[in-house]
Amino acid sequence: MPFTGQTALVTGASRGIGAATAEALAAAGAHVILTGRDTKALEAIEERIFGAGGSATIAPVDLTESDGIARLAAAITQRWESLDILILSAAILPQLSAVADIEPRAFNQALTTNVLATQALIASFDKALRASADGRVVGLTSSVADAPRAYWGAYAASKAAFEVLLDCYAQETRNVSKLRVAIVNPGATRTAMRARAYPGEDPASVKPPEDVARRLVALLTEPFVSGHRESINQAR
Repeated sequence: MPFTGQTALVTGASRGIGAATAEALAAAGAHVILTGRDTKALEAIEERIFGAGGSATIAPVDLTESDGIARLAAAITQRWESLDILILSAAILPQLSAVADIEPRAFNQALTTNVLATQALIASFDKALRASADGRVVGLTSSVADAPRAYWGAYAASKAAFEVLLDCYAQETRNVSKLRVAIVNPGATRTAMRARAYPGEDPASVKPPEDVARRLVALLTEPFVSGHRESINQAR
């Protein structure tokens, strides 16, 4: 139980990698705050955590709402003085299309969730993360951020910006706090987002979210250097 007494906030915790990571953190002793848009799905994850003997709190929020993150931060910081772990898992994949054909509304939604919300979360929880004896931020990215592909322009641009924000935050906090930041590419994983991007793919041919969650929990126990990057390409 390496995270006993620690508090973790997981965005996008209602399904996929976010849900699996929330359950894995709870199993390792953390009190996990589950946030996402789907209240019923969050309640189901919370019930599974309770059923396994873990501890969790749900905090439904739409990260694209103008005051959603501010309300989330106010509720959490009033109850907990520090935040030990922040997992940035929430993301939106807009429809794949040529750059010339990107639909503005969908692109704006992806930028809001994948980029603007990331900055707002960092700004809102920076003080609480620095107050932890071992604050850690892990952001989940995609290979297209570093190796763009045709028709992935909207998503790739949003994840590239996401990575830059986290890289800069790692550099800004590295020598003045105990806070550490890591960027992790989960690789091909059996998620709803993956199924949308690759509708003809056999889901059994890629690793389940639980494999990624196990690696993230292991990483959080390691003394990684802030700015750490890694890809999880194989099942573990």
